[in-house]
Amino acid sequence: MLDVKGVDTYYGLSHILFDVSLTVSKGEIVGLLGRNGAGKSTTMRSIMGLTPPKKGRITYKGEDITGQKPFRLFRKGIGYVPDDRRVFADLSVDDNLEIVFRSGKKWSKERVYDLFPALYEINSRRAGNLSGGEQQMLTIARALMGEPELLLLDEPTEGLAPLIVRDLEDQILKLKDIGISILLSEQNVRSALRMISRAYVIDNGRIRFEGTVAELEANEEVKKKYLMV
Repeated sequence: MLDVKGVDTYYGLSHILFDVSLTVSKGEIVGLLGRNGAGKSTTMRSIMGLTPPKKGRITYKGEDITGQKPFRLFRKGIGYVPDDRRVFADLSVDDNLEIVFRSGKKWSKERVYDLFPALYEINSRRAGNLSGGEQQMLTIARALMGEPELLLLDEPTEGLAPLIVRDLEDQILKLKDIGISILLSEQNVRSALRMISRAYVIDNGRIRFEGTVAELEANEEVKKKYLMV
């Protein structure tokens, strides 16, 4: 479904990603793991067209989408949940969802509230007054309103309490069960390993490891050197 090949990305003159390649197949959750500043968010931004790569190729469902505008990728079926959440703070939960509602789509507010019943209970509350966990649910719910086939989740558990993390993991696994493919970027390796089937480990903008969860769990050198596990 998603194929990233040989991507180099810069911020100005600073070279951030070096020859990054990864794939996500239909119906799987793939982890992009690494420490803070390793290049995870830049990889997500490169895919989503927010920081287009200078080199390499990104294809989605066989189409070259390298450097396309984010709104076009959203319409093609790629949802993006940034690490800083970016809710519309002055609007209610309901209005945050209404903004991206598109008639004729399978995902409605009612379906989103079925997946995240806690949001329905606070649907009139201003998004800026929500807890971190509630805001994270809202940003995922808002992405779902675009009816994505591929979801990019950037650090979804960052700053959340362990109990909230477990609840969020359950919701993410439900998305996989209904057929949404997910690229999940995480520092929280233990959480990620409960959800993903394959992993890429990134450090200093380079992919240092790729393999199954079992292969990563067995590789003590990679875990200690790049993940501090």
